[in-house]
Amino acid sequence: MKTKELLLDSDNYQNSIKEAAEILKNDQVVVFPTETVYGIGADINSSKGLEEIFKVKGRPADNPLIVHISDLEMLEEVAGDIPKKAQVLIKEFWPGPLTLVLNKQKDLNNLITAGLDTVGVRMPSNKVAHDLIEELASPIAAPSANISGKPSITS
Repeated sequence: MKTKELLLDSDNYQNSIKEAAEILKNDQVVVFPTETVYGIGADINSSKGLEEIFKVKGRPADNPLIVHISDLEMLEEVAGDIPKKAQVLIKEFWPGPLTLVLNKQKDLNNLITAGLDTVGVRMPSNKVAHDLIEELASPIAAPSANISGKPSITS
């Protein structure tokens, strides 16, 4: 896998976000911060990118990925039949470090859900994560950016 480091500082922040979104559009993965840990992400529409997450992490295929969204319209792309209790939690705690397990949309890639009928969804409050999802204009599937079974990366 080809790797490239993008520096996020005030001088090149927006260009770096655009470049990271282009990497995702080209079926590759990026590492980005969330409000809790760093995530390794791929566009939910890229089977190649999703497969790369599992490969890089050494993650078992039966371990589902969390989908990160930037707005409620994206939620409708990945989840359906959202219960009233979940809507209350969304209103109170999103954006923020809350993952909800919801019924998935039928056409959501099974690599994300490990073949389950549910999907974990989160709306991060971290500016980099939010801006990257917005620039991509698509949800990002992203578990923590560590080797499976090892501690999560926080810095």
